[in-house]
Amino acid sequence: MTLIDLPEPGLYRTTTALPGSEAAIPANVLVYVGQKPDGVRFVVRPGQNRANRWYWGEPTMALRSPTWSKTLRRLPAEGFYTLPRNLDLEGGGRWLENAIVQLGYNDAGKGILFVAEQREAESANALFFSDRGVMIADELLDRLRWAPILPVTTTKQ
Repeated sequence: MTLIDLPEPGLYRTTTALPGSEAAIPANVLVYVGQKPDGVRFVVRPGQNRANRWYWGEPTMALRSPTWSKTLRRLPAEGFYTLPRNLDLEGGGRWLENAIVQLGYNDAGKGILFVAEQREAESANALFFSDRGVMIADELLDRLRWAPILPVTTTKQ
């Protein structure tokens, strides 16, 4: 049995359209490469965005082209990071080095950062992230530092 050299599951930005499916998977879009339980790799476009995270839609397309797969640009996982340097904002303002940020993406696969805020009027000891972020260049995207924030599932009572 010959193994096909396909990318690992994760987020990617396309640089060229998927041959034969150019309308569904064009160039310069965000895609997720996944793997079904039977081992078949697939590619899918975003379905909906909630809390600055993409949830994946339908249809999924079997990924069989190692040639096209090599044109994909691997992206860091959505989640929480710290800034490796100060970030000056258009129109004034600055986010400081080591600030906690949430990384998300637009549908073109460009990184968007949402800075953590602690709201003084809130009684909960929690960080909040806006639904409006700042688009960043790939140079900064590649330098973000993972922030291992523990996800906790809460149950409503």
